[in-house]
Amino acid sequence: MKVGISVGDINGIGMEVIIKALSDARILQTCAPVVFGSPKLASFYRKQLNIQDFSFNFIKGWDSINQKQPSLYVTWEEEINIEPGADVPLGGAYALRSLDAGIQALIDGHIDVLVTAPVNKHNIKSETGIFRGHTEYLGEKFGKSNPVMMMVSDSMRIVPVTGHIALSEVSGKISIDQITEKTIIAIQSLQQDFSVRKPRVAILGLNPHAGDEGLLGKEEQTIIKPAVDRLKEQGHLVFGPFPSDGFFGSGAFSKYDLIVAMYHDQALIPFKTLSFSNGVNFTAGLPYVRTSPDHGVAYDIAGQNKAGEESFRQSVYLAVDAFKSRKQYKEITSNPLKITQQKRER
Repeated sequence: MKVGISVGDINGIGMEVIIKALSDARILQTCAPVVFGSPKLASFYRKQLNIQDFSFNFIKGWDSINQKQPSLYVTWEEEINIEPGADVPLGGAYALRSLDAGIQALIDGHIDVLVTAPVNKHNIKSETGIFRGHTEYLGEKFGKSNPVMMMVSDSMRIVPVTGHIALSEVSGKISIDQITEKTIIAIQSLQQDFSVRKPRVAILGLNPHAGDEGLLGKEEQTIIKPAVDRLKEQGHLVFGPFPSDGFFGSGAFSKYDLIVAMYHDQALIPFKTLSFSNGVNFTAGLPYVRTSPDHGVAYDIAGQNKAGEESFRQSVYLAVDAFKSRKQYKEITSNPLKITQQKRER
C-alpha cells in the first residue's frame, strides 16, 4: 500500500522527522512511502542533518514508485528560500501546496492513506483565507462537516468535542447533539479503523468535580448527562460524566477504549503528558485514513537535528493498520455470513 506524506511547514521539523523515520528500512517492509515536495527541499535537509546513507527515489509519475526506496513526488521544482525556524508566509504556502497534492492523490486513488507533517495555521492562507487546522481543512475538502480529532497512543484514545476555539466559548459551543454526534463518529471509527467492536466510552464533565451536582456549573446536568443518556438509549456503552482530575489521576482512563473531552486542552494536556513521544493525531469521520504526529512545527529546534521522529513513525504505522482494519471491516459488514462465522469462532 502507498502512504502519502505531506511535508508540512518547510521551515519546521517536518522534513527532518520524515527523513529520520523513512531512514528506518523496516517501514519499507510495511508500505511504500510517497512524499510530496521537491528534490531541493529534501537535499537541503539531508545535508543539514548530515545524513549520508539515505536518498529518495524522485518521481513525476505513478508508475515509477520503487518498493525498495522511499519516493518523493516532485510537487514543485522552483528555487525557494528555506530558513529553518522562520515563521514566514512562504513556509505556509508550500505546506499547503504539498497538502493539496496529497489530497488530490488520495482522491485519484494513487495513494491509500495520508500522513501530514506539522503546519503553522498562522502562515497558511487557504481558498477561504483562514486555515483552522488539518482536521477542519480535510473535512471541507472531503465534504464532511464534523470530522473528529482523535488523539491515539498505546495508553488512550481521546477526542475533544470542541476544537480550536477560545476557552470562553466552550460552554456555548457544546450541546447534546454535538456531544452525541462526535461520540458516535468516534465509536464508528473505533469499530472500522481500530477493530474495537463494542467500545467502552467515558465522557468527561466540563466543570471542576463535574459540576458537583450543579454547585459549580449546570452543563453536566443540562447538556452532558442528557447526551450520555441518549447514547445509552442507542445501545452504546457510554459512562459519565466524570471529573477530569480524578479520572486521569486515578488511572481510570485505562479502563476505556475511548474518552470524550469537552475542550481542546482537557484532552490534549493529559494525552501529551503521557504520550508526547509516540502519540498520533487521527482524523475520524473522513472517507480516507489520515494521521499526523502529535507535535507542532517546533521552529525553536528546526534544522538542528534535535527533533525526534517516533511520533511520525507511529503515524505511518497507525495509518497502515487503520487502512487494513477499515478494509477488513468493509468486507465483514458486506457479508453477513462472515459476521455469523466470527461470532461462532468467539
